[in-house]
Amino acid sequence: MSEFWGKELIVDCAACEINRITDGDNIRAFIKFLVDKIDMEAHGEPLIEHFATHDSEKAGYSFCQMITTSAITAHFVDKNGDCYINVFSCKEFNPDDVVEVISKFFNPARINIQVVIRSSPV
Repeated sequence: MSEFWGKELIVDCAACEINRITDGDNIRAFIKFLVDKIDMEAHGEPLIEHFATHDSEKAGYSFCQMITTSAITAHFVDKNGDCYINVFSCKEFNPDDVVEVISKFFNPARINIQVVIRSSPV
């Protein structure tokens, strides 16, 4: 039997409000609010970059927020408002809380989630 290591939440969002996903200050506020909401501890400041501007199909902000129990990462697509967010932690958290915060900050038209339980290889 393998040992529980953590939970990874994979969130794919479609058609978020463009003005919200292209606003670095809104993304920074989202990260802070999410870390607090799911009772995690940020390890330093988030790395937030707008890049891939050479390809309008992929251009957008990405971020990585290290947390003491792993990381929260995301990429936002300027062109269509889609975003892809991952939360991985060996500390328990409620996926519904993450979806609630995403909805509040980005207002996606549709959200798909997957929860993966991570474990040590046998």
